[in-house]
Amino acid sequence: MIEFKLAGEFIPLIQLLKATDLVSSGGEAQAVVMDGLVQYNGVTDYRKRLKVRKGDTVKFNHKTIKII
Repeated sequence: MIEFKLAGEFIPLIQLLKATDLVSSGGEAQAVVMDGLVQYNGVTDYRKRLKVRKGDTVKFNHKTIKII
């Protein structure tokens, strides 16, 4: 599990995937979200601009990110 310490109120999902090095670019992040490969709080989510906040979990590529 990856614990990501949130500095502000939220982080966009695409930026989170890049910040945790699960993807190499913003374009790749958009593609995996649009392809339905990302789960947000246990549900597949297709929103590229989703605001991820403290307490949320994101799953991608067999990795879980917990926002703290």
